[in-house]
Amino acid sequence: MKSSPQSIEELLARADSMAGLTFAQLAKLNDQIVPKNLRRDKGWVGQLIEHELGANAGSKSEPDFNHLDVELKTIPINSYGKPLETTFVTVAPLINISGLTFFDSVLFHKLKQVLWVPIEGERDIPVAERRIGCPFLWQPDASQLAQLKQDWEEIMELIALGQVTKVTARHGEILQLRPKAANSAALTESIAEDGSIQLTNPRGFYLKTQFTTRLLANAFGN
Repeated sequence: MKSSPQSIEELLARADSMAGLTFAQLAKLNDQIVPKNLRRDKGWVGQLIEHELGANAGSKSEPDFNHLDVELKTIPINSYGKPLETTFVTVAPLINISGLTFFDSVLFHKLKQVLWVPIEGERDIPVAERRIGCPFLWQPDASQLAQLKQDWEEIMELIALGQVTKVTARHGEILQLRPKAANSAALTESIAEDGSIQLTNPRGFYLKTQFTTRLLANAFGN
């Protein structure tokens, strides 16, 4: 693992130096082998970029560059610069949530400051030939933060009421709650409607593509 950047300026300089490189070029710089496809190696690109930039959080529930309070998010885009998928933020807590507030949540701490790295994601481009786009640093403005808070609170209230199975991807303007597991057999504890503990699939918070589309447009003036 490369050393962690000691400032946001150093982090941005490293990120800018990746722009325009193919995955093959970046993998060579890091002594890695490019997989033929990403179906079995879905997290490979993110891990490669984390390695190159010196992310230090690993799998912990904290920002990737915790000493800088910066989260790293890669975002696959098409040839028109539009995101191809929703963006996973963090696993949603389903038990022991009494008294938890938005500003204490993992989600808030991960979205306070995000380094977005667009990457070519269209499947007709061989993985090795896909390129890394221009990174940009984002902090939610007051209205974005207010909407994130509202979405989080509405979804968490349903979880607290034991209605997690009734939450659909349509809930929330910016955020959505979706199953987050390797397969449907994975189970975790959640609150049931009678207040007891039940088993359900793990859930994750995701940013909707309508929102990340606007972030990209604002960043690049489209």
